[in-house]
Amino acid sequence: MEKRGGQQNRFTAKRLALLAVFVALSYAVSFLETPPIAGFLRLDFGNVFILLSSLLFGPIEGVIVCLLKESLRCLTSNTFCIGEAANFVITSAFILLPSILYRYKKGIKVVLLSLGAACLIGTGVALLMNRYVLLPWFYQAELIPVPAAEMFGQVWWILLLFNLGKCLLISVLVFLLYKRLSNFLKRWEQ
Repeated sequence: MEKRGGQQNRFTAKRLALLAVFVALSYAVSFLETPPIAGFLRLDFGNVFILLSSLLFGPIEGVIVCLLKESLRCLTSNTFCIGEAANFVITSAFILLPSILYRYKKGIKVVLLSLGAACLIGTGVALLMNRYVLLPWFYQAELIPVPAAEMFGQVWWILLLFNLGKCLLISVLVFLLYKRLSNFLKRWEQ
């Protein structure tokens, strides 16, 4: 990484190229969704690359990769980008704690604890986004037959289990992939 005036230049040409690769991978893999659960919940494996990028390059870069991936998903959205905006907020909340902590303290214990906490944070934010953004929008768009509060009361436990499972699965995949990818990138940067 280049330094200018004692400060790291976060956005060198090489880093921008790598971030573009992560955006492309995240976007492409996001189409490998699971069949819908409860009519609208889908597991997006693109978040694996977003979390990887945030651990490898930093939290700002991870949020940028997430924003660009969700912006690309808006081009084919059937939710007028409401679902993509909610996914951006949820994913950003999920990746920030591990990527910030990893900047200051490395080690398996820190990674595992921060990923566990991130799963709880991501699940909590997902419940809030579903209750106050997605379900009200689905009701307004006449995609669900009952008001958002009533629908949330019926499906909150499905949302909880789904989002917790999604976060755990993404965390496990990232934990298994991170070291190999990190070693590869270190050799490539030399």
